Amino acid sequence: MMAGTARWTVSVSEETDIAVRSFIAQRGGKKGDLSKFIEEAVKWRVLEQSMSEARAKFADLPDDEMQALLDEAVTATRLPRAK
Repeated sequence: MMAGTARWTVSVSEETDIAVRSFIAQRGGKKGDLSKFIEEAVKWRVLEQSMSEARAKFADLPDDEMQALLDEAVTATRLPRAK
């Protein structure tokens, strides 16, 4: 096991177990690929939920104000940073 990892015990339906293991096996999966698959799925789900929450918070913002905020953020990230 890699350093910095946590051990989880999870329960899923038999249908999900078979589907995921079949999916991984069809792609030549190896030992440890189930853990990698779960970690990637969790990361995507967290990102999806975060994006959904952010969208909800800005739902009432007029389009032109949203575009101005986005333009400001893009400009700020493109500025050279002091070292």
